[in-house]
Amino acid sequence: MTNRKSPQRNTHYSSRRRSMRKKDRERQLLIKGCMLALVLFLILVIILTLKSCGRDSSSPAETSQEGSALSMPSGHLTVNGISLDGLTFDQAVDAIIAPYSWSMTAVCEEKTVPVSNLIEIKTRRLLEDACQNTQGGSYTFDFQDMEDVIQEETAALASRLATPPKNSTLDHFDSQTGKFVFTEGSAGLTVDQDQLSQDLRSALKNKQYDAVITAYASEAQPEADSAVQSKYKTLATFTTTTTNNAKRNTNVKLAADALNGTILQPGEEFSFNAVVGERTAEKGYQAAAAYNSGEVVQELGGGVCQISSTLYRVAFQSGMEITYRRSHTFEPNYVTPGQDATISWELPDFRFVNTSEGAVGIRASYSNQKATVSIYGIPVLEEGITWDLYSEKVKELDPPEPTYIEDPTLDPGTEKLDKAGSQGSTWVTYKIVSKDGVEIERVKDHEKTYLGHAPVIRRNTGTEKLSPDETESPAETPAPTVDGMPADYIPGQADPEEHKNTSSESRPAEEGRETSEDKGNENSSKETSSASVPETAAPAETSSAETTAKESSAETSAPVSSQEEPSPVPQPKDPVSAGPDSSGQGGAVPTIEPFSQIS
Repeated sequence: MTNRKSPQRNTHYSSRRRSMRKKDRERQLLIKGCMLALVLFLILVIILTLKSCGRDSSSPAETSQEGSALSMPSGHLTVNGISLDGLTFDQAVDAIIAPYSWSMTAVCEEKTVPVSNLIEIKTRRLLEDACQNTQGGSYTFDFQDMEDVIQEETAALASRLATPPKNSTLDHFDSQTGKFVFTEGSAGLTVDQDQLSQDLRSALKNKQYDAVITAYASEAQPEADSAVQSKYKTLATFTTTTTNNAKRNTNVKLAADALNGTILQPGEEFSFNAVVGERTAEKGYQAAAAYNSGEVVQELGGGVCQISSTLYRVAFQSGMEITYRRSHTFEPNYVTPGQDATISWELPDFRFVNTSEGAVGIRASYSNQKATVSIYGIPVLEEGITWDLYSEKVKELDPPEPTYIEDPTLDPGTEKLDKAGSQGSTWVTYKIVSKDGVEIERVKDHEKTYLGHAPVIRRNTGTEKLSPDETESPAETPAPTVDGMPADYIPGQADPEEHKNTSSESRPAEEGRETSEDKGNENSSKETSSASVPETAAPAETSSAETTAKESSAETSAPVSSQEEPSPVPQPKDPVSAGPDSSGQGGAVPTIEPFSQIS
């Protein structure tokens, strides 16, 4: 006989199992909820504990000023018999110092300044200590030990009341004499801090919280004028040779004249565009050769980049901090590629900060196809240390794809080279640090890729030839781009790379074209340089190595209307081995006498 379970019993058993599983899930959820609540409670307790008695690593003065962020103890707290229950930290401070009416001042010569409320400062510090005990308590603040706040306030008052002596410094440039003029040093006042702290201590002891403290001062002498002025030297001088284009040379001279005599205070940032200003016809600037969308055109102010590039080399060698610079889109011919600074209004600009302890003066001049820039000041670099730039070409790039122009005046199926193309190139520039003429360090400063020029080819893809009278040349409207800037840059916008890289060229140049105030397309360029030499009126010497490399080099650019062929790319020069030109060739450099003392 078979034993079978009744259907009713099976149904009851399944129902009971489902009920048990449901209770298990509810029990697990309850446990998890309790654990989460416990964790949150512990976190809350920790936060409240830190707020009530925690103290950060700030100095006592900083902590005093941030007292309002502290929480009062949860227990009963009294100070000087005053109950502080229910008050915030700031309210408690106000309650404690209420009996002390503070209006103390300090006087020195013609200057009067308020004395900080020392009672309040000390109260904040004592109350912060009291807050460490979360249980509260009863405290007495008698303000007997005030030495810490007295010494701090004495130093602060002495700084506010004193007048620092002023050393002799560059005052202005005398265009009549062609020299910078120094100011005379002036005496200042130094406060007797020992006497001042004693007087503060006495006023607090006698509870004279409205006292007028007289600060005694003595004359503080500046450094002797002769001693200061003897520190000034020619930090660096650099000369580049211009072209024989009269209009371009006019622009170079105007830019040099605008730059000449500029004085830069310590820590002040120089801006080429701010100093030289916009190049306009009203100022006498001429239309000279410049690049516009890759083509050589006549543009107002063409050539001024020769002055900014010359200044860049001088600022670098002087130890100034270069804060903004861009190279040209195409290779320059008046300085070694990689050592140029292109300029346009309003960007790109050339900027650097005066890192010298004193003011520096900039001299700039143009004469006989030579542009010279010098910086004078107190040396930044240690004695015997020099900085220089060395650039080398590391890669040649194929010219861009040809640009074809349809010309139905040619025979069908024929082509004619209208403009020859040129190769692009990549240059790496190094910072050379030398000591006593021996190189001790060479580090990569930046890398620049210059674009090549696309060849222009005329062709007739039609089936018939037309006479010139039967054709009409289409007007070409190149996209307006700015030399040295990214191809998508819109004039008037900020440079997106300005705060990423001070030289703004650690990456290959974007595919773009130029519209700049810098390009002299004639050949014959050379440069001379000297750095950290004593202040003299002697002409700058010419580096033979640099002169040889530059005499016949012209910019690798699209030929001008005269169909000039591009000249060879200038070769790099080693600043360590390059010596002065003793031959005396290359033309005279203008004499510069930068300094004179007020008599």
